[in-house]
Amino acid sequence: MNRIDAIFARARSSGSPLLMPFICGGHPSLGDGPGLLRALEEGGAGIVEIGFPFSDPIADGPVIAAAMHAALERGVTPDAIFRQVESVRAGLGVGLVAMVSASIVFRAGGPAGFARRAAAAGFDGVIYPDAPLEEAAELLSAARAEGLTASLLIAPTTSPERAEAIAGACSGFVYLLARTGITGERGEAPDVGRRVARLREATPLPIACGFGISTPEHVRAVVAHADAAIVGSALIRRIDQAGPGGSASAAAGSFMAELSRALPRAPIPGAAAGSA
Repeated sequence: MNRIDAIFARARSSGSPLLMPFICGGHPSLGDGPGLLRALEEGGAGIVEIGFPFSDPIADGPVIAAAMHAALERGVTPDAIFRQVESVRAGLGVGLVAMVSASIVFRAGGPAGFARRAAAAGFDGVIYPDAPLEEAAELLSAARAEGLTASLLIAPTTSPERAEAIAGACSGFVYLLARTGITGERGEAPDVGRRVARLREATPLPIACGFGISTPEHVRAVVAHADAAIVGSALIRRIDQAGPGGSASAAAGSFMAELSRALPRAPIPGAAAGSA
């Protein structure tokens, strides 16, 4: 069983949803990656998304976009991220998912080459945030051929029929955007209950919600319905405030522990125990 499938299956069996933090590969420095991953796991993360820096992140707000820009300026490449993950994978229990633009995939060996390298490095899955369903077949099949899960995004404005089709193309989990717009911290908690319930009628896959989830209250509101809460900009901001080195890892781990305390220990509504 793929590690992502196993992690979600255990979470459903225990009645505890997951935290899925997002970090930017090579931020705040390439050397910080291993420490950040260990700190996030110790803080309670179940799966970590590693973003591959992209020069035109169309859905990312200023915090994540700035982190990606800084990583690119330091010369961070997909190969550098692969090497770093490979160096630390054996010591980690968390799932690792590559969040990567389709354009990067096609420049870094193509769908098959990228998936092969990602799997060899120790990634467990891939998210293609900018791949429309109609153009994603090669990306999805290449990932699955290497034993990786493959997820696409479902927006709040996506019709129920199209959401069902996207969910049917995914493996591992479905990524449901909690809000419209771009990534970034928000004041109010997202209301995802109705959309999660509707999506559960279309797919048995776990549902992870991201965009604008910034506080323990937001996490609590999301995982009252979904299988996982994805936190990105709020985590990147705390890493930025701490700076590079051990302080960045300490800040990330502390924030993750704070968010973890918001996770319930009761069955996830609509989720069949043990299913993945």
